[in-house]
Amino acid sequence: MSESLLIDINASKEEKYKALIPQINALVDGEEDVVANLANIAAALKEAFGYFWIGFYIVKNGELVLGPFQGPIACTRIQKGKGVCGSVWADAKTIIVADVEAFPGHIACSSASKSEIVVPAFKNNEVALVLDIDSNELNTFDETDQKYLEELMKTVSKFL
Repeated sequence: MSESLLIDINASKEEKYKALIPQINALVDGEEDVVANLANIAAALKEAFGYFWIGFYIVKNGELVLGPFQGPIACTRIQKGKGVCGSVWADAKTIIVADVEAFPGHIACSSASKSEIVVPAFKNNEVALVLDIDSNELNTFDETDQKYLEELMKTVSKFL
């Protein structure tokens, strides 16, 4: 695959996902390096949607450790059960947060973050990493994001 994406900026959110996910699948197909794949996925999502922050936290030695991302600097380590990312790791399910200020125990890596979705990827039936996407607007994420990002994370789980 070429190193460019074909995404109609005027398309609906769902249409963008439908165009993007096959392109991401082609991009990572045959590439065995996890960091390279995660970096390209974060970049593709950032290019397609322009969200404030997109990145991965990887389970390492009993904590989530910052992985490849697009956006401003971020929290480096997150404990299990802490904040949105740590809660997703603990509960092994996607969380959508319409207003991060209303989420109990939210970890504010940036005051510009207003809403968030975090989606887990699994290896051997355990959470191996989470995809964290932050928006600088309230109530950005919905069931459409959840559906397609969970589909994407099934691809991620294949190369972990």
